[in-house]
Amino acid sequence: MFVNILFWLTPKDKVAFITDNQTVRQALNKMEIYRYTTIPILDKEGHYVGTISEGDLLWYIKNSAFDYDKIIKDKVKDIPRRKDNQKMTVQTEMEDILTVASNQNFIPVVDDFDFFIGIITRKSIIEYILKTRKT
Repeated sequence: MFVNILFWLTPKDKVAFITDNQTVRQALNKMEIYRYTTIPILDKEGHYVGTISEGDLLWYIKNSAFDYDKIIKDKVKDIPRRKDNQKMTVQTEMEDILTVASNQNFIPVVDDFDFFIGIITRKSIIEYILKTRKT
């Protein structure tokens, strides 16, 4: 079944993200401001690179012997990540979206040129399903 996922899309300009060249300190600050536990990472051109979680940052800090002066200057691209949220395109089938959303809080969406255009949250999918069941 094909559903236009742009209906659920939170556009890039409404999503907090970090670039892979930003520092750990900048990532932590942005995650604190927006209260994100996981945040998308983009490269300088705007391609989706992956996601970084609070856990990734915590393990990195722990394994860096809590050397705060060093850690805050390290780049996000150098931090090992446990897993990256799977990205999708606007042509993705509904069944695939539901499968991925069952394991991720959000799905990064890219265009045909692999540029990040926004996210679909699990919450928006659930709200849509509940709304369509009532009608």
